[in-house]
Amino acid sequence: MLKLQKISKTFNLGTVNEKKVLHEINLELEDGDFVTIIGGNGAGKSTLLNMISGLYPLDCGIITLDGENISLQPEHQRAKKIGRLFQDPMLGTAGDMQILENLALANRRGKRRGLSWGVTKEEKEQYRELVKSLNLGLEDRLTTKMGLLSGGQRQAITLLMATLQKPKLLLLDEHTAALDPATSAKVLKLTNEIITKQHLTAMMVTHNMRDA
Repeated sequence: MLKLQKISKTFNLGTVNEKKVLHEINLELEDGDFVTIIGGNGAGKSTLLNMISGLYPLDCGIITLDGENISLQPEHQRAKKIGRLFQDPMLGTAGDMQILENLALANRRGKRRGLSWGVTKEEKEQYRELVKSLNLGLEDRLTTKMGLLSGGQRQAITLLMATLQKPKLLLLDEHTAALDPATSAKVLKLTNEIITKQHLTAMMVTHNMRDA
């Protein structure tokens, strides 16, 4: 499902601040694999995910996703196939928009859009059932703005958004690091349930051995 061939990345090339972060990384993930990447701060874990998602251009190497070479594709084009959660619960969602509206945006990722009602009646019911499955009591608060949710609630909704259009690859970038231990455990449990149910291919970055 994912193949990395000799991926390299150096920041500030040719300056006194030059830093080689990745050097000829090779990795292959089969469909349904779950890989955890462990390392200390500055080891290049997040940089690797940024390379895969298209946030940073490659110095050299090839990235193949589901048989397609995506090495030169821009980030927005790869987003049709890749779901991602960040360490900061504030990233990946629109804080001034409702839970309902955020889910609707995620559901339209990679699709053509036109001038019509943003959320249909059928979608509202679909999203309500999805949110209900989180067991967080948010299914009756779908008009609440995302910015008013707690970090754990927001990360759980972001997890739904990232997997709504079953991605080819799910990237988890220390997605529980900013949460308290109890909330972190709950989000990890939800992550495992969704990945298992949808048979997703996933990469999780962490520096926490217990989480790994």
